[in-house]
Parts: sequence; structure tokens; C-alpha cells
Amino acid sequence: MRPEKTFLIEEAKSHLKKSEYFFLTDYKGIDAKETTELRSKLAERGAEFHVVKNSSIRLAADANVVESLDAELKGHTAIIVGGDDATGVAKALSDYFKSKNKVSVKGGALGERTLSAADIKQLATLPGIEQLRAQLLSLLNTPASSLVTLLSAPARGMVTVLKAKADKE
Repeated sequence: MRPEKTFLIEEAKSHLKKSEYFFLTDYKGIDAKETTELRSKLAERGAEFHVVKNSSIRLAADANVVESLDAELKGHTAIIVGGDDATGVAKALSDYFKSKNKVSVKGGALGERTLSAADIKQLATLPGIEQLRAQLLSLLNTPASSLVTLLSAPARGMVTVLKAKADKE
């Protein structure tokens, strides 16, 4: 294998190792300014946008994933990787593509599971990791708040009775 091809495959492997997921997109039709804008939106989420040759992805990715995504590895392909929050990245990607109306998501993978374009759109509708953390903290805090309210009810009742008695006199 030529050194240039080996370098491209190793580069694709290094991109794929950055996260447990990757999304494939068709980037045909966006210019350099729009690509820079997309990269900055993804960077806010800790993700990266890389143009990669289809053959490099085929050789660098897991064989089972590649077999499922083979139909998507045609034409102009870019890969999006990185960031801890796959739903947030999918949401940013979806919002960007809706606003530009030029390019589309082809598919991707999350761990060992392949994702279709419809799966990634559905992933974009899920709450982000920060929202899920807030919901979890709220659930954990609710019993404690209820307990404090329950324990303070008798004392509050006694104060109310004493205040009513004092007001009456």
C-alpha cells in the first residue's frame, strides 16, 4: 500500500477513535465559508467535521458498521466525530442543515449500532446531556423537599394556632 493511502487510513482511524459515535454527511453544495460556520457550531459541542475519502472510512471503521453503511459511502462524504453528547451534536447538525437546506445526513454509528439518517434525526429530538442531568437532579431532590415539608408541617400548624389565638386576644 502506498504511504499516502496508509496515512489517510490512519488519519480516518484517529478520527473514529475520538468518540463512540460518528455521523456521515453529504457536504456537496456548501462552500468554504459555510463549512467554517458548521465547524464552529460543532466545535461548541466538542465535535469535529472532517472530509474523508470513502475508501479510507471503509478500511478504518469496524467491518460490521461499514457493511451496514456501505450504501451511504458514495459521493462526497464528511465525517463528524468527537464530543461527549451525541444528541447535542446531532441537534446542532440537524439545525444547521435545516437552516442551509443544502446538505444532508447520510447515516452513522453509535457504538456498534449503525444509524440511518432517520435515526440521527430522532436522536436530535432527544434531550441533551445537560437537560438530562437537570432532570435527574430534580428527581433526586424531590423526595428530600417532600420530607422537609412533611416534617415541618406540625410545627407550622402549631405556629398558625398560636398566631390565631394571639390575634383573637
